[in-house]
Amino acid sequence: MKINDLAQYLRQISGRVSSNIYAGIQGQVNPQHLSFIRQLQKEMKGKNNLDTPLSELEVVVFDLETTGFYPEKGDYVLSIGAVKMVGPHIRNHDTFYSLIKSDLPLSDEIVTLTNIQERQLRDAPSARDVLLQFLNYSQSHILVAHHSNHEKSFMQKMTWDILKTRFEHRIIDTSFLIRLSDTSMKSLPLEDVCNQCGIDIKDRHHALGDAMMTAQIWGSYLQQAQIKGYSNLQEVYEHLAKL
Repeated sequence: MKINDLAQYLRQISGRVSSNIYAGIQGQVNPQHLSFIRQLQKEMKGKNNLDTPLSELEVVVFDLETTGFYPEKGDYVLSIGAVKMVGPHIRNHDTFYSLIKSDLPLSDEIVTLTNIQERQLRDAPSARDVLLQFLNYSQSHILVAHHSNHEKSFMQKMTWDILKTRFEHRIIDTSFLIRLSDTSMKSLPLEDVCNQCGIDIKDRHHALGDAMMTAQIWGSYLQQAQIKGYSNLQEVYEHLAKL
C-alpha cells in the first residue's frame, strides 16, 4: 500500500470510528445549542429543589442502555428512556425514548440482553440530536436513576464529547430514599427492589421499561418518606448525614 493510499485509509478508518460511537460529534458546537445549555445551567444553579415539598417535587426518572460499564474505555449509550413525576405520581403520558445512531457491531450478549438490533441503530437519530432532545425534555429538573453512577458517568462523557460542556444536572439515586427504610440495604439489582416493592417486572433492559419501574420504586419510597414525616429533600439529606 502506497503512503498516500495508507493516509487516505487511516483517515477513512478514523472518520468511521469517531462517527460510529457518537455520530455527529465532529465540528464546532452550534451557538444556539450552547446558549440553550448555558440557560439550563443557569436555571439549575438558581433552583432550590431541596426545600420543595416532596408532594410537589418534580423529577425526571431515566435509564440508559449501554454496551458496557466503562465510557472511558469505549462503551457507549444505545438508548435513553425517561418519564416525568410530580411527587409520587408518574406522568405516564409524558415520556421520552430514543435509540442512538451507531454503525458499530453489537455483541450477541448485548443484543440478547437489550433486544436492540444493529439495523435499528443504523437508522436511529444521532447522539447529538438525542442528547439535545433529552435535555430539552428534562429541562432543569432533578434526575433520578437506579445505580445512578452508571448513568452519570455516561451522560458526563457524552455531553462533553458532543457539546464540549459539563453535564451539571443533579442526579439522585433511588438508594437515597431506600436508606430511610433500611440503612443496611446494599445496592440491589432493579428487579430485586421491584420484588420488594411489589412492582411488576416489565420490559427489563429496555431503557423506557427500566425507567418506568425505577419511577415506581421512587414513588413508593417517596410515599414512605412522607409517612415517616419528611417534608423535603433537605430533611432527608440532614437525616442521612447523621447515620
